Amino acid sequence: MTKVIAIICFLLVPLHPGQRGQELLNVSSENPTDVDSRMRAWRQHVQMEDTSPFADLDWRAVGPQMQGGRIESVAIPQGSQSTLYVGAGSGNLWKTVNNGTTWKPIFEKESAFSIGDVEVAPTNPNIVWVGTGEVLMARSSYAGTGVFKSTDAGATWQNMGLADTHHIGRVLIHPFDPNIVYVAAIGHLYTFNSERGLFRTTDGGQTWKKVLYVNDRTGVIDLVMDPTNPDVLYATAWERSRKAWGHTAHGAGSGVYKSSDAGDSWQRLDNGLPTGPHVGRIAIDVAPSNPEVLYVLVDNHELVPNPAGTSRGGQNAQRIAGEVYRSTDSGASWEKVNEERLSAGYDFCIVKVAPDNENTVYLPGNRFMVSEDGGHTYRQIEGTLVHLLPHGSRVLHLDMHDLWINPENPQHLVLGNDGGLHISYDRGESWLHINNLPIGEFYAVGVDMDTPYNIYGGTQDDAALFGPSNHLVEWDSQDPWQHVYLDRWGGGDSYFTYRDPTDSNVIYYEHQFGDLRRKDMEDGSAPRISPTAKEGEPTLRRNWMTPFFISRYDDRTLYYGANRLFKSLDRGDSWTPISPDLTSQPATQGNVPFGTLTSLSESPLQHGLLYAGADDGYMHVTLNDGEDWTRIDAGLPSTWISRVVASQHDLATVYVSLTGYREDDFTSYLFRSADYGATWQSISSGLPAESVNVIREDPSNNQILYVGTDLGVYVSLDQGATWLSLCANLPTTPVHDLVVHPRDNELVIGTHGRSVYVADITPVQVAR
Repeated sequence: MTKVIAIICFLLVPLHPGQRGQELLNVSSENPTDVDSRMRAWRQHVQMEDTSPFADLDWRAVGPQMQGGRIESVAIPQGSQSTLYVGAGSGNLWKTVNNGTTWKPIFEKESAFSIGDVEVAPTNPNIVWVGTGEVLMARSSYAGTGVFKSTDAGATWQNMGLADTHHIGRVLIHPFDPNIVYVAAIGHLYTFNSERGLFRTTDGGQTWKKVLYVNDRTGVIDLVMDPTNPDVLYATAWERSRKAWGHTAHGAGSGVYKSSDAGDSWQRLDNGLPTGPHVGRIAIDVAPSNPEVLYVLVDNHELVPNPAGTSRGGQNAQRIAGEVYRSTDSGASWEKVNEERLSAGYDFCIVKVAPDNENTVYLPGNRFMVSEDGGHTYRQIEGTLVHLLPHGSRVLHLDMHDLWINPENPQHLVLGNDGGLHISYDRGESWLHINNLPIGEFYAVGVDMDTPYNIYGGTQDDAALFGPSNHLVEWDSQDPWQHVYLDRWGGGDSYFTYRDPTDSNVIYYEHQFGDLRRKDMEDGSAPRISPTAKEGEPTLRRNWMTPFFISRYDDRTLYYGANRLFKSLDRGDSWTPISPDLTSQPATQGNVPFGTLTSLSESPLQHGLLYAGADDGYMHVTLNDGEDWTRIDAGLPSTWISRVVASQHDLATVYVSLTGYREDDFTSYLFRSADYGATWQSISSGLPAESVNVIREDPSNNQILYVGTDLGVYVSLDQGATWLSLCANLPTTPVHDLVVHPRDNELVIGTHGRSVYVADITPVQVAR
């Protein structure tokens, strides 16, 4: 009884949310995980998977497919038009031999799932190289583990090194000697490191030499070769970095370089090109029909007057954005040629020259643009759109990431973008949308109690969706999943998505930064219902993925976490703040909101017992529905709280997972408290060093815990004392969310790159 009284007293002594009194007790994750530790963790991952008593667990891929997904790279062997390799941003590598009718995943069990570039040797179609770690510097851009090589057309793979590069922008294979390969490495996203720049091998990847290096925050992102002289190379360097509170996508290290001796020496090309701290990502291409002609697309962050109005914190300014420069003397001098402001950015910056005409230039950016006068003027390519699987969009999805132009037939284009793969045979006048790949990047999943039950979830780029749990992904079947909503470009970012438990026609979903909607699926209305700050109060800070939930005690009650917690008693029509600021209240902000709530949990055992976790590591609890709050993160790492879960078996027990991913720290942070968060015990012992995204209890057994990491799924049968792999037949994939269906005893996982999987977990539940 004394212990219970002490716990209650602890919880009834509120701390000022901004108080830093516990800070010295916190463990900070300031150092990135070194490459040896990462690869050692991968070996542990494989060993745990191979020896798990649940190695035969059968995961079913239930879709969706039709929504598409981010395609980062496309490669087609010379002389082939029906064999394609496509690399997904977070969805592994796929191969088709029938132009996309059916696919085979060929990179499922490697140490990386994020693809930066895939290339096929010009002299041998069996030699395929993959650079891992996608090019984007987005919030969910995952680090790779180097460069991989296959000598049997993708049947098997070998890691050829450069594991600490994290992100690879380009792989370039010599046109006559497949043993000579160049790798453009961008480097770490969140920390500075030296394994970046341009690397060359002359022995098929056995050894590497760094041939171009700028500094520890600048990598090489693009690389092209003179088609008439393989000793002449052009490379673009990009200085960039990201933190949880912001990103810098430009710097003085960005620039264009040329080598005339196969990479042994380099000259920076500045004559006519922009230089300085405002230069961002740069793309480059050489005209195949006239190699003296080159184009670069520069993402220029210099501010200029904005005739449309105010921006940039009230300044009447905007960044220059995309600039196209042309050289007609092999890079000796450059001239800016575009006459209008163009779309370019750190997520999409590509330039491609048609093989038959030096004046036809494609810019697959936010939209797909083409110039037919040497880069001076542009028109948007839209074209008619036909979907392989039924889909509601009528235009090309936004945000382009790769373009392949058939060198033998320039009418034939293959485009990869956020919505999947698109093929045209008439230079973009019409498109076939190959939308049958299950590569949805889910952030969250939920379920209903229908029979069969439905799964709901929000994805990056491709909207909120729902579909039946008994569907099985097959190439000859239709996809029964449906969109909750669809923007005019065929997608949109979405996150937590829940069906109203008592009104099947109502679904709650959200867009970026907490734009919460309540949609009536019958009449299509979807009013915006997000809370707002009152007049005179500070602007609310909202996370990119703002947490909200429907109360289990009243289906009309919603909770919503910005930097404060809000409560609605009328399904979001009105809101009341029930907390002060529950974050560290950072005095200054970057260009991404920080000091925001990231996870909320309501106790299934006691109304009013709520937990709130934040991106800065702050965590609070209330016993009385927000009247009093206590800060409870003493002893936890000062890093991003990915999930907090109030136990459904014991009133005082709570679990929390944290992730250092945004500091290049891949340690598995997982904790349990038996006293409402007054004290914490680490329960990650035995887990590989994999960032943890989610933890859940089994509803029928208080000893069983499920964890989703950036590489798979694990289970504990003893409340976290030991862990077993549940990866079984899953691909290597980041598991962002998971839920146990309480009636059907199935584990549903939302992956960020391979859509949704379901497994019968009865064997796990009876294992004890």
